[in-house]
Amino acid sequence: MFDNHLFAVMHGNIPGQSIVNKFGFNGAVGSTLEPVADGAVYQTPTTAQSIEIVSDSTDDDAAGTGARTVAIQGLNAAWELQTQTVSMDGTTPVAIPGTWTRVFRAKVTESGTYATQTAGSHAGTITVRNSGAGVMWAQMAISTDGFPMGQTEIGCYTIPAGKTGYLLSKHVSIESTKVPNVLWFRREGADTVAAPYDSMSLFERHNGAADELTYAPPAPNLRLPEKTDVGAMAYLATGSASVSIEFQILLIDN
Repeated sequence: MFDNHLFAVMHGNIPGQSIVNKFGFNGAVGSTLEPVADGAVYQTPTTAQSIEIVSDSTDDDAAGTGARTVAIQGLNAAWELQTQTVSMDGTTPVAIPGTWTRVFRAKVTESGTYATQTAGSHAGTITVRNSGAGVMWAQMAISTDGFPMGQTEIGCYTIPAGKTGYLLSKHVSIESTKVPNVLWFRREGADTVAAPYDSMSLFERHNGAADELTYAPPAPNLRLPEKTDVGAMAYLATGSASVSIEFQILLIDN
């Protein structure tokens, strides 16, 4: 049964409150601890950066058969929530307006193809990266069977300025027969630019995780102040495995 309060929040009936649903996937977790995200990255600079978006297919273009526009969501230089929608230009990088301290989602908003079970909304792998072909921030992937995902899968989030988050639930799904270790971290004070810094601390560990794990307490027991990074990382002792995670956060204006 739905919680009546959370149901009202989802409908936008509670001013100053919203629910964030995040999910992440890493199809090749190896022996090095890395984020559960496409591309295995979640960039966390202390100063705002200029970023760009590009595809490896010319069909992801403003007049093409693939992705025509993409919306990017993250935090600006003041650590406030921002969303920018840009027109794609195929394999030519396009500057994303503003500067960014975090990117936690990108999604195709317009496509040149009517998507079906056999035709997706973008033609190539779409990458968000630092301007000038710099480090990758996010990646919108093509699955192993060749189907476009349509949005990023980033199992991390950062609480915007002026808000407090409360962890409502989390779920871990593991590739059959594999036993990775999944670690959940948080780091407060993400805007601190000189030592001493706030620590990055573990708040739950699943050693030798198998199958599925679900956490859904009757009331939130983890409070996340503004400018707190939160998410999951994983590794295996040997070999590799796919790991997916999902979590929900209740955001409340301070």
